[in-house]
Amino acid sequence: MNKPLVFKNARIIDPSRSLDEVGTIIVGADGRILAAGSDANNQGAPDGAAIRDCSGLVAAPGLVDAQVFVGEPGGEHRETLASAGKAAAAGGVTSFIMMPDTDPVIDDIALVEFIKNAAREKSPVNIYPAAALTRGLRGEEMTEIGLLQQAGAVGFTNGRHGLNDTLVLRRVMTYAREFGAVVSLVAKDKYLGNGVMNEGLFASWLGLSGVPKEAEIIPLERDLRIAGLTRAKYHAAKISVPESVEAIKLARKRGAKVTCGISINHLSLNENDIGEYRTFFKLSPPLRSEDDRMSMVDALANGDIDIIVSAHDPQDVDTKRLPFGDAADGAIGLETMLAAALRLHHSGHVPLMRLIDAMSTRPAEIFGLEAGTLKPGAKADIVLIDLEEPWIVSKELIVSRSKNTPFEDARFSGRAIATYVAGRQVFSL
Repeated sequence: MNKPLVFKNARIIDPSRSLDEVGTIIVGADGRILAAGSDANNQGAPDGAAIRDCSGLVAAPGLVDAQVFVGEPGGEHRETLASAGKAAAAGGVTSFIMMPDTDPVIDDIALVEFIKNAAREKSPVNIYPAAALTRGLRGEEMTEIGLLQQAGAVGFTNGRHGLNDTLVLRRVMTYAREFGAVVSLVAKDKYLGNGVMNEGLFASWLGLSGVPKEAEIIPLERDLRIAGLTRAKYHAAKISVPESVEAIKLARKRGAKVTCGISINHLSLNENDIGEYRTFFKLSPPLRSEDDRMSMVDALANGDIDIIVSAHDPQDVDTKRLPFGDAADGAIGLETMLAAALRLHHSGHVPLMRLIDAMSTRPAEIFGLEAGTLKPGAKADIVLIDLEEPWIVSKELIVSRSKNTPFEDARFSGRAIATYVAGRQVFSL
């Protein structure tokens, strides 16, 4: 049991109730919300409650990150469950979905249970395992979807890999439908996607092999058709071009149960940020053109893109300090997702309510998590945000074990200043 909490004079933003008002949040000793809103201003405080004046701060549901890669087990030198949990808390993330790309791959019941138990012991935030769609992520043999879901897997994915065999894809989507499970895939053509940056004039100038938009669009359109055929819940994990948005809109019109996400990197950065072969900007999918980025920002604002993910993918010096073409894909992002997203708020491109919805309420809805809301009775997973707090990302400030951030030395306005999980403070500036 925790000490009861009262957050006074906060600007409460709760997309689950379309609520944006100054009010009070009252949290009971059991770590659940008793009241949240302007109507709680005059309800008093529970005996022995700790009272915090949140004047000038936003109180929102803790962020929910639906795509996080963690090294443990097998790659603890890059990231552990404990270090990922601390990085998440520092970024205002109270729950995240862990990808199955570990060693061994999370493709059986024992490993799902191991992640759940280890996370409870080591992490200050909630970690939910996603299980592999296919054995060893090889794309050949389907895993035991029903048993894995029963063990606690909240979704099924092939991690960093696409699924090339359409017959296997049809089978896994059919089985997933029977259990109401979400199938989440990256759209990446095995052959067209072998380049190292966005195909275009800039890639030619740098002498680097390009990845055309079609490397994403073609497998995505295939996945959407099979999702419609099987009536499965399909989630496009990371899209990066406006043509993908149009394909998803058409699939929805045809009745497919389709959602999609985008990495915060593809909302904040473009191909020009690669500069002179800066490998921290080598991502999958690659950073696209500025026109593509702005189109995706618009799609997020109007709700065509459902969620934002950090795509947190820690890499060490040995895999990043290499020639650009040889460096590993991926960047860390748990600690900077919120701050980078707030740039879109400050620029006037995306309303704050939509941003919080995309990083908290909507991902919780898609994957069926107990999170993303401040309604009475819900777990008190809360982030307090100072929208104007100036700060600079430095290697010394990064909590993650790996330091491969594309936002190194970036100047931000706004960040999480306190994070609470089930009423317990797990981070404070």
